[in-house]
Amino acid sequence: MHGETARDRTVLGLTGKDALSFLQGLVTNDVRPLDRGPGMVWTALLTPQGRYLADFFVVRTADDGLLIDISTPLCADTQRRLNQYRLRADVQIAPVARHVLRGLEAPPAGALPDPRHPALGWRVWSETPGGTPAIDWDRIRVENLIPESGVELIPDDSFILEHGFERLHGVDFRKGCYVGQEVTARMKHKTELRKGLVRVVVDGAAPVGTGITTEDGKPAGNLFTQSGEFGIAYLRHDRADGILTAGTARLRVV
Repeated sequence: MHGETARDRTVLGLTGKDALSFLQGLVTNDVRPLDRGPGMVWTALLTPQGRYLADFFVVRTADDGLLIDISTPLCADTQRRLNQYRLRADVQIAPVARHVLRGLEAPPAGALPDPRHPALGWRVWSETPGGTPAIDWDRIRVENLIPESGVELIPDDSFILEHGFERLHGVDFRKGCYVGQEVTARMKHKTELRKGLVRVVVDGAAPVGTGITTEDGKPAGNLFTQSGEFGIAYLRHDRADGILTAGTARLRVV
């Protein structure tokens, strides 16, 4: 099959007449365009306090109907939470036997462009696996400041606006209510974000999540994905100047 198999992804199938409206009332993005035909939306599920729980793709394919493409470590808890919200809605959620394939070359039939950024290529959901992963996706993410589930995006901790969801088309401010919407809207319209993801030059290396300190020892954030001499850091904007340290590594904001 054309493309390489994405690591650690699980696909859930959603059936029932209320499936799309059910998701619309829960997630950060507008999924209603998927009612018109094949497409893909990147979105998140939040706590009522507006903190990140999981991000995933909601997909409408020509053959499989409505799917959720999600990081495997987040799948079981997300499926449990969705079922808790189901109540009397006519929607069923269950794993389906699909492999998530992605690539940068010419897309195969049925592939859809990754909605976050053109540099991320395309995705397709196949009954057969693809090739062994060979593309340096971390390099692409670092170059374009794209967070990853379970790395930069930490359940029960992260706020999506600090992690680029608006820039990456993962939140819709016109769609109406969803879980965590009030806090997210307030962060958008009534406050100035004091923290966020930035690209840094890294001299050395440090484990993912290592704390970052300023020259005078104040905590400034954390260092996450690193590729070559660059990395993604989550930083307080008022402490992002000058030389920063993360363990034995030295950093500066690009």
